[in-house]
Amino acid sequence: MNSGPQSVTLKEARCLIAAAEAKAQELGVPYNLAVVDAGGNLVAHVRMDGAWLGSIDISIKKAWTARAFDMPTADLARMAQSGDPLFGINSTNHEKVVIFAGGLPLTRARQVVGAFGASGGTVDQDQQVAESALAGFWQSRRGGRHAARA
Repeated sequence: MNSGPQSVTLKEARCLIAAAEAKAQELGVPYNLAVVDAGGNLVAHVRMDGAWLGSIDISIKKAWTARAFDMPTADLARMAQSGDPLFGINSTNHEKVVIFAGGLPLTRARQVVGAFGASGGTVDQDQQVAESALAGFWQSRRGGRHAARA
């Protein structure tokens, strides 16, 4: 079991998901929420009641993509447009790469330790939910309100 600084822990994943669920409830949109570790392996996934079945895979792949390229999926999307340097990247890696917003890498001490993915609403809402999850991650690191639940 590796719970050191090299990878996001289950406790941290639960904090990410709790913060994301709160934002999804605020938006009134059911979400699929995924956390992967430093190796891109699934640590935790939640499908909120009523969330789209098709978004299960998308949320997991957004998290994987953010970890695989160590960048937000929204940034990758901008570089993957027709005529840009990464055009077509979404067809690589057995079509596992997702190139729209909602996936964010997680860092600790300037090292990527995992990633988070959200899918269920508009692209803008997915980004908001992912950013809320990241805020929950930082809050858990400081012993904030989500840390007590984990």
